Amino acid sequence: MTQSRGRARFGILVPFTNTNLEPDMTLLRPDGVSLHFARLGGYDRDEIPGSDQMHGLGDADLDEPLHLLQGVRPEVIFYGCTSATLTHGVAFDRALAARIKDSSGAETVTAAGALVHALNFLGVTSIGFASPYVSAINDMAVRFLSDTGIGTAALSEVDETLDNYGQGEMSPEAVFNLGLAADHPKAEAIVLSCTDMRSVETIARLERALGKPVISSNQAMMFQAMQLGGIASSLPGYGRLLERKRR
Repeated sequence: MTQSRGRARFGILVPFTNTNLEPDMTLLRPDGVSLHFARLGGYDRDEIPGSDQMHGLGDADLDEPLHLLQGVRPEVIFYGCTSATLTHGVAFDRALAARIKDSSGAETVTAAGALVHALNFLGVTSIGFASPYVSAINDMAVRFLSDTGIGTAALSEVDETLDNYGQGEMSPEAVFNLGLAADHPKAEAIVLSCTDMRSVETIARLERALGKPVISSNQAMMFQAMQLGGIASSLPGYGRLLERKRR
């Protein structure tokens, strides 16, 4: 029988319209780790999540959700939106993580920073990038990754402009096809970016189809948090990144 607590507590900041980050973290939860969530505002749910909206989310006040999350004394806090810091750049992403850590006393991972951390861990310098974002955010994501030394060999975008709920409503099959379209001979790995896209259920199948690692925002956050929390468990079924037991 798995244990729901006793090993570590992970606190997770979730954009308030996001419907998939919590289920994904439940799938990825190591034995003995409990998960605690607080919701983030700072954007209009009825607007298209374009670069201005996501930029605004990155600037939103975190004091109240962080205060509430600190009530459970988490060892690690996740900032669970990738595009909110992709649209600001690498320096902002790192500064945000540092600010959350200074405020809470908890180790901190951001979704965008965790993608970079995972790719660096695997020694990947060229990727195929897939997301449900509008084109402007994808362009910012490519620049963000380039600034960390990671090139993008191919970019896969959705055919229509998705609203805040449409991103989360993509089926795993649609995510799989989006990932396939991001493949390129020069891509050493595929990145599925967005904490509200149902990528976790697709990772293993996509790795089998392409023969290369697949990294998603939520999988990468859990990987980095486990490292920070000293949790060496392997998590089979969710990609090469999590399947190897670490010391």
